[in-house]
Amino acid sequence: MSETTQQSQEVTGTENQSIRQQLDVLEQLVKPEMQESLNVLVENLPKLAEMVTVLTKSFDFAKSIATDKLLYEDTMHAMNDFLKPVTTKVKSIASAAVEANDRVQADSASTIGIFGLLRMLKDPQVQKMFRFAQAYLDILSEREKQQR
Repeated sequence: MSETTQQSQEVTGTENQSIRQQLDVLEQLVKPEMQESLNVLVENLPKLAEMVTVLTKSFDFAKSIATDKLLYEDTMHAMNDFLKPVTTKVKSIASAAVEANDRVQADSASTIGIFGLLRMLKDPQVQKMFRFAQAYLDILSEREKQQR
């Protein structure tokens, strides 16, 4: 008998809590600002439904793209094809810089005189570097004049 009493008290407690929650909701609904918000929400329901439909379609599309193994493999293959020449060139430049640094460290005792500089000026690579430096400085000068 005490078990049924306990069970009925638990049910009554649950019902009381449910009734309190309903009363809280009703109290909130009586407030004018809440009624205004609900009116705005009801007026915009067609737009909200349309937005939810668009978002659902967008989510489904993004999910299908994210889980497509073939698309992933094709994208990675295309990126590798694009990046392979770039990485090869960067590695080549980096190795040349390291080798040049090693040579400079090995020849650190020698000095370059005026005649050595004049001989270096005849080198096509040095000429190319100076032309590039001149063009770069000209461009910087033009941009500085435009900003004034």
